[in-house]
Amino acid sequence: MKKLSIFAVAFAAMMFAACGGNKTAQTAEQEDSVKSFEQEQIEASIKMHFDSLASELGKLKQLPVVEKDGQITLTEEEKQVKPDYLLDLAAADNAMTLSEKYRVLSAIEVDKELAKLYEMPVDDYDKAIGKLVAEINDPSFKSVKEGEGIYEATQALYDAMNENGRINYFWQIVATSLIEQLYITSQNTEKFIGSFTDDAAANVTFRIILIQDALDRLTEYDPEVSPVAQAIAPLAVLNATTVDELKSQLAEAKEQIASARNTLVNLTK
Repeated sequence: MKKLSIFAVAFAAMMFAACGGNKTAQTAEQEDSVKSFEQEQIEASIKMHFDSLASELGKLKQLPVVEKDGQITLTEEEKQVKPDYLLDLAAADNAMTLSEKYRVLSAIEVDKELAKLYEMPVDDYDKAIGKLVAEINDPSFKSVKEGEGIYEATQALYDAMNENGRINYFWQIVATSLIEQLYITSQNTEKFIGSFTDDAAANVTFRIILIQDALDRLTEYDPEVSPVAQAIAPLAVLNATTVDELKSQLAEAKEQIASARNTLVNLTK
C-alpha cells in the first residue's frame, strides 16, 4: 500500500487515541502491536474510501463551460460582450494561506478557459497561474500533462497529491473548480445550459455528493477544510437529472452559488 498522507496518519492516531483508554492489562509491547494493527486498518480504510471517490470523479466529464471539444460556441456578436463576472486576478496576490492559493489557482484556471472562449487575452491569466504554481511549489503538479489544467483534477494528479501528502488540497481544488464552473453557468444560463445533456446535468449532482463526502471526512482532522465543506454544503439542493431541472435549480440557487464562490476565493475578505 502506498504511503498515506500525513493527514490520514494523524487521523488514524486520533481514532486510536479515542478508543485506547480501555486497554489496561496489556504490556507496552502488546499495546504497540495492537496500535500498529489498528492504525494500519484505519489508514487502509481511509485510503480505500478516498481512492473510490477519486475514481468515480475521474469517470465524469468536465462541465461544458470548460470542455475543450467546442461544445459551447459563441457568435462574433456574443464575443463582443465580454464577461464581467470573472475573478479579479488580484486574487492571486491576495491569497495568503496554502489552501487559499490552491483554491484561487483552480478558479483562475477555470476562468482562463472561459476567457479563451470569448477570445480575450490570457497573458495575465498565465502570469497569475505561474505565480501561484511557483508559490505553492507542489511536486504533484509535474503529473499534469501539457494542455491539461490543474483544475481538471485527473486521476494522475490525485495519485501524485496522495503520494506527496497533499490529498486535502486535491479536494479543495475540485470543490473550487466545480463551484466556479457552476457560478459561470449561472451567470449566463440561457447560453451555457444549451450545451448540457441530461447526463451532464446529473453529473453535477454526483460531483457535489463525491466532493462533499471527501470534505466531510477531511474536516475531522484538517480544520482548513471546514470552511470549504461548509461553503458547498448548501448546494446539495442541486439534484437535477435533466437539463430543464438543472436550469431551474441554478436559478433558484444562484445566490448560494455566488456565496460559496466568494468564500472559496476569499472575496468576502
